[in-house]
Amino acid sequence: MSDDSLHARSPVEQLIALLDLEAIEVNVFRGTSPKDRSQRVFGGQVLGQALVAASRTVDARTCHSLHAYFLVPGDPKVPILYEVDRSRDGSSFSSRRVVAVQHGRQIFHMSVSFQAGEPGLEHQIDPPDVPAPEALPSEEDFRRKYADRVPPEYREHFLRKRPIELRAIDRGDIFRGEKRPPLQAVWVRATGALPPDVALHQCVLAYASDMTLLDTALLPHGISWFDKRIQLASLDHAMWFHHPFRADEWLLYVQDSPSASGARGFSRGLIYSRDGKLVASVAQEGLMRVRSRTAEIGIQKNSPPSACGKE
Repeated sequence: MSDDSLHARSPVEQLIALLDLEAIEVNVFRGTSPKDRSQRVFGGQVLGQALVAASRTVDARTCHSLHAYFLVPGDPKVPILYEVDRSRDGSSFSSRRVVAVQHGRQIFHMSVSFQAGEPGLEHQIDPPDVPAPEALPSEEDFRRKYADRVPPEYREHFLRKRPIELRAIDRGDIFRGEKRPPLQAVWVRATGALPPDVALHQCVLAYASDMTLLDTALLPHGISWFDKRIQLASLDHAMWFHHPFRADEWLLYVQDSPSASGARGFSRGLIYSRDGKLVASVAQEGLMRVRSRTAEIGIQKNSPPSACGKE
């Protein structure tokens, strides 16, 4: 497909195409990255594509958990090969291991478990009482508010339309960090309709779940994603899917960060449907390394605001 025809699609259509991996051999799939990525592959993209690869080797079962590790930054200029090991198919559960490869080396690996549907005991922690998404500024309005403070060479990227919209309950200044408790909540959804495919909705939510989680661990330190003093990257990521949901309807993503130590920040998230049902849980540890002054100057010269893989 030509670049022109791809860019003629809506952002959500582009995301669906991004997740539609090419099968090149039994248990081997190929994925690509958006052309506007220049530094590294967005971690949520690798999560989503790896879950697509695993899901295409399982029939009549739904993913209930995944555990992933980001090994080295992905290169957005070359395809990613996803190799799936069909570890086990039992009477109720199936296990898969996915390895992502570029330039002849592993950049990521993930274990995924699938289960045939069955009834059982149920309970949940209820969501907090927060404003409805319609009562909050749209992400487009929010980005336009800050556009003049973005360097001109990155402004178009900052203002581009996205496949995922986030509406934060209490969003601070993204350029000037302010120390706050390590708690935040955002409404999240795809910006267009998705096909009625349970696996696709899980893959889109996996993609979106990496967008704000590490931010939570920065809040007590008054550091923003645009601060050049800090090196940030996702190290691992785990998700548990509890109930079916639609990723193109508003979901409330409630996040906290219990700890930061050893240049790592640990964050957790609970994801609720609009009617208050807990549909997924997330945990992640990310690199939060304070740069030396020399490295900081070099980064200021050479890297865009999204250099850490932030979407």
